[in-house]
Amino acid sequence: MTLQQLKYIIEIVNCGSINEAAKRLYITQPSLSSAVKELEAEIGIELFIRTTKGISLTVDGAEFLSYARQVVEQAGLLEQRYLNKKPSRQLCSISTQHYAFAVNAFVNLIRKSGADEYEFTLRETRTYEIIEDVKNLRSEIGILYRNPFNCKVIEKLLRENRLDFHPLFTAKPHIFISAQNPLATRESVTLEDLDDYPYLSFEQGEFNSFYFSEEILSTVYHKKSIHVSDRATLFNLLIGLNGYTISTGIVSADLNGDNIISVPLQVDDYIQVGWIANHQVRLSNQANAYLDELKSVIQEYGLQLQE
Repeated sequence: MTLQQLKYIIEIVNCGSINEAAKRLYITQPSLSSAVKELEAEIGIELFIRTTKGISLTVDGAEFLSYARQVVEQAGLLEQRYLNKKPSRQLCSISTQHYAFAVNAFVNLIRKSGADEYEFTLRETRTYEIIEDVKNLRSEIGILYRNPFNCKVIEKLLRENRLDFHPLFTAKPHIFISAQNPLATRESVTLEDLDDYPYLSFEQGEFNSFYFSEEILSTVYHKKSIHVSDRATLFNLLIGLNGYTISTGIVSADLNGDNIISVPLQVDDYIQVGWIANHQVRLSNQANAYLDELKSVIQEYGLQLQE
């Protein structure tokens, strides 16, 4: 087993593809595949499940990757200390539902990293894909919510994929609306108040189950409903169509300006936001630093952290 082989495995996971990893490593795809097979034969375990759709880590592969990352990180520190090599390129990948506070924390992480070189990835994506990203270690951390409606389904899926949910905070539901919306001056609103306004939600693609919806009350009927795929489009439609969406109530003026506000929604429900990770994997220093920034941002918004 060589340090180079460990780096190969890490790059394959980061890319999600042997072909793409080979391009980044400047070697041929057959050479990389051969190196992986040699390593698998040496250690006596299968690291990847290979299908027509691509590759994913086996259970043993996920555990192996955790150790491989630790070894490569420590080797980098040794090279810095004794060979005067420059710090290794910093890597960190996060997958999240569409939360402004997750972006705030990511910005803070990069600003404070002090790295000359880095390759950070922030994926604002669908709920099922967040779970898949963390399961296959394309991302170290995923951020999503659970509530009484989706809790059993989400927990079952996490358990089957050996993922753990770590609560961050619990929020009462709010609506996001334009500052010019007729409801903007209300202290709170009901579902009946919203009946004539367009309801905006994030589409979930192939896995468009009510349980994977990013918005609570996903089974409630809406006369006017619009599905979008990104946060910028959703906010533009909130303003342009006087629409609304349901979320935690955390709005970032730094990222979104003063055009979007939150108003409490009178429903008997809650939103518990947390982070997920593979319980076999030791988080990298950068992933832990991101969690620190995430918790700091949440507290800045006046929410109480759950440990």
